[in-house]
Amino acid sequence: MTSSIGQSIEVLCNEQGIDRDLVIEAMKEAVKAAARKQFKAHDKFGDSIQVEWNNEESQIEIAVQKTVVEEVENPSAELSLAEAQELAGDEIEVGDALLIPLPQEEMGRIAAQTAKQILVQKVREAIREKVYDEYVDRIGTLINGVVKRFERGDLIMDLGNNLEAIIERKELSRGESWNQGERIRAVIIEVSKEPRGQQIRASRASAELLKKLFEMEVPEIYDETVVIKSAVREPGDRAKIAVTSNEKDVDPVGACVGMKGSRVQNIIKELRGEKIDIIEWSDEPSVFAANALSPAKVSQVRITDINERKMDVIVGEDQLSLAIGKKGQNVRLAARLVGWDIKIVSEDVIKKAVALEMGRMMASGEAVPVSALEGVNSGQAELLAENGITDVETLASTSVDDLVEFLDISLDEAEAILASAKQIVDARNQEVEGMTEGGAAEGEAETEALEEAEASEGVVEEVAAETVGTEASSDGEAVGSEGPDEAAEGGNAA
Repeated sequence: MTSSIGQSIEVLCNEQGIDRDLVIEAMKEAVKAAARKQFKAHDKFGDSIQVEWNNEESQIEIAVQKTVVEEVENPSAELSLAEAQELAGDEIEVGDALLIPLPQEEMGRIAAQTAKQILVQKVREAIREKVYDEYVDRIGTLINGVVKRFERGDLIMDLGNNLEAIIERKELSRGESWNQGERIRAVIIEVSKEPRGQQIRASRASAELLKKLFEMEVPEIYDETVVIKSAVREPGDRAKIAVTSNEKDVDPVGACVGMKGSRVQNIIKELRGEKIDIIEWSDEPSVFAANALSPAKVSQVRITDINERKMDVIVGEDQLSLAIGKKGQNVRLAARLVGWDIKIVSEDVIKKAVALEMGRMMASGEAVPVSALEGVNSGQAELLAENGITDVETLASTSVDDLVEFLDISLDEAEAILASAKQIVDARNQEVEGMTEGGAAEGEAETEALEEAEASEGVVEEVAAETVGTEASSDGEAVGSEGPDEAAEGGNAA
């Protein structure tokens, strides 16, 4: 038995790379448990058995400790003075403790097997403790391994040195396919001490993986010249990462993109084609939100509730589907990146609402000044006033050529201003017509004018309801928002 256990110690130390003293302590406990079980069966020694390891002879020494007494009452733990002096000499006195060797021959095969089992268990616990201590501080770091096998959809990584990590199915990116023997990278998300299952849990779907890949590819991030402020992903589809620079002469977005996109393309390749938007971070929420909606171009951002962190983002009609993204993905990721609830509003909806309000003012007899018209600044309003044009109604009746001459603007700009003015006048006429017809349904003309706006707004409202906010569902779909695949267009989309 001793030889067998000694060989087991050497094998375990060599294979697992653990401390020899740790294995010896585990072995001593195992043999003690086995010996206690063996000799207690004979009702001889009870629980007073002790085990030591003899380094010189590389063998186990088993002994029972007994106390020297005048009169023996418990033979398993006591020894008479005469017996003690016979064994150890006349110097022994009452109260002394003696270790009396036990014959190892009495340790049967079953006891030896029990010792081995306990030893293996103790060593396994020691190995798990060693792995935990080594990796618990590495949570969030990148590990490299080889695909070893698959278990019920989970992927098992071989990290070397008889160590494995598990990537659960939910932590794998959608659309990724792996084969045994392939090299794989993942980020550690958990290290446990549990006696069952894999100790190290890793992820291919975490935003931390994106951050670590950028840190590897971009030296400016590694040396903290460029800082990653936040990153969000819908694994396998799209990701957004916000960066800023600690030095004025370093462009954070350009540093991450690299020469001809070389740096970001390496990361896209590692993520199996996942599209990445690199966003310049800003401490001003409205600016950050406008950047985060890239590649869409934002016209205006209005903060509607600073305490609840809500904002409206106004975009042109041609940018609406791009801002929302396929099934609301772009605005959903932007909201998570910024940390605010974002509601996308069409610029045309706003213009129509303003025109209707001004039309009501005109219908009630109020004159709408030209300075209230979008696209007309204070200087232009003064020039128009010099030519007798002070209100929107007068402006609407002015010719395009006259407006170009009065304001010294292009034909397109003049046509846009006149279109806005005529829209207000049309709204006024519809309001008046509705009033003269008895105001049926509180203005049938107004209802007709609002139908198109409401239809457009309904799409945006539905998208916003499903996609805004940091708690937005990642699989929410927006009806009517099947915009073009914007990933390869404009901005910093890679």
